[in-house]
Amino acid sequence: MHRLLCFVCASFVAFPCMTSAADTSESRPNVVLILADDMGSGDVHVLNPESKIPTPHLDKLAGDGMTFTDAHTPSSVCTPTRYGLLTGRYCWRTRLKSGVLNGYGEPLMKSDRLTIAGALKEAGYHTGIVGKWHLGLGFQKDGKNFDFTHPVSDGPHTHGFDSSFIIPASLDFPPYVYIRNGELTQLPSLPQAANGFPAYLRKGERSPDLVMENVLDDIAQEADRYIDSHASGDEPFFLYVPLTGPHKPVLPHPRFHGKTELGPYGDFVMQVDETVGQIMKSIDDAEIRDDTIVIFTSDNGSFMRCTDNPDFVDHVDDETVQEYRSDHHRANGPYRGTKADIWEAGHRVPFFVRWPDQVQPGTKAAQTVCLTDVFATLTDVAGVEIDARSADDSYSFLPALSGKSFERVPVIHHSVSGMFAIRDGKWKLVLGNGSGGREQPRGKPDQRPYQLFDLSEDISETNNVIADHPEVADRLEKACMAIREQSPSGRHE
Repeated sequence: MHRLLCFVCASFVAFPCMTSAADTSESRPNVVLILADDMGSGDVHVLNPESKIPTPHLDKLAGDGMTFTDAHTPSSVCTPTRYGLLTGRYCWRTRLKSGVLNGYGEPLMKSDRLTIAGALKEAGYHTGIVGKWHLGLGFQKDGKNFDFTHPVSDGPHTHGFDSSFIIPASLDFPPYVYIRNGELTQLPSLPQAANGFPAYLRKGERSPDLVMENVLDDIAQEADRYIDSHASGDEPFFLYVPLTGPHKPVLPHPRFHGKTELGPYGDFVMQVDETVGQIMKSIDDAEIRDDTIVIFTSDNGSFMRCTDNPDFVDHVDDETVQEYRSDHHRANGPYRGTKADIWEAGHRVPFFVRWPDQVQPGTKAAQTVCLTDVFATLTDVAGVEIDARSADDSYSFLPALSGKSFERVPVIHHSVSGMFAIRDGKWKLVLGNGSGGREQPRGKPDQRPYQLFDLSEDISETNNVIADHPEVADRLEKACMAIREQSPSGRHE
């Protein structure tokens, strides 16, 4: 069974794969899973030494653990990636075939869809979330209007989380409110005007206790409270911290203004790094560092475009411009495209794992992994067997954490418009004739001519070699279609 590699568990960790919560509560590690919002690989200094943005906390996390150099999100935009991360299942198997939900969106997950939190909760973990949800909440209505005086009918509290403190969606989507365990902390009594980039916001209602520039600090404080209150408990904990930056609105706290000389975006990336540092400090202060797995990644690549034109007026020259000259910054490193694209910049992301005494510090893993694989890996760590109806597209990379290889079927990529690509070893086949996102030509899903790239020689995807390797393209197309048509659980929602 691909989601449970028992022989690995038995040899690598001190607990068996099949066990009850009672007899392993002392040996199983806590888990803190941090998900940045729109952070590109080039935003992290340890992954992009030419970057002028200091990220000392992420650099240290990478040095203390393992860096996955070929890690990918299941989608190049946020809602579908978050679904895939929490359920171990590609979101295009649901009703959401393209795009994202807004702040008022109907709940995406069915009530019987198992999440990481639900699986770990059944295994005796306490489960918490602090940050951005963006999977639909079930706001109640009074006629045609939303009635915020009532609890939401759906959310983390109905999908396996014992404790939750969230915002509904991205920080540029109303309603701008905090929700604790299903109930709004304050009613949205203030009007929020629309803003342009970099402080991009949509018009809507806002509660007084949510101040845009303070949200990352609020998340760090709530995470600290959770860690402190559960560090000495009898049960291990799973804390999911989906951050709100550096996604728009690019509104760094005033203490970061001008820190990087790369405009508000550079300052904001620096604040995201500090937020990670605050969470790591909370772990250290609680004296649970050696008993805690920390995973850091991002939900997709950066939205900041990049140009090689030396005369271009960019974000450094004019903060309202959503693009950098390459001599200033490459938010997505050497990769082609941007957030939303099927190109590598859309879905290749930072991915660090720290697990003291289990993961060798400063190591790297070159195998291709997907954020859907976090589900199977963490349930392997906890010794939980997942039935065949759950985590359809999740494959445990637990062996990689000890330097071993592991088997995984090809990874499927998906763009904002619904364009597919498949990755197998050095080969990547794009089943469409463009970016499938924001970069030109955008093209259309499943529209020929398709594009084949040898990433071992062409990481920037500049040379379509499909004419030279038609047999590879044919094999990958058939493999992609087989995975797309398969639903191991037999359920489509």
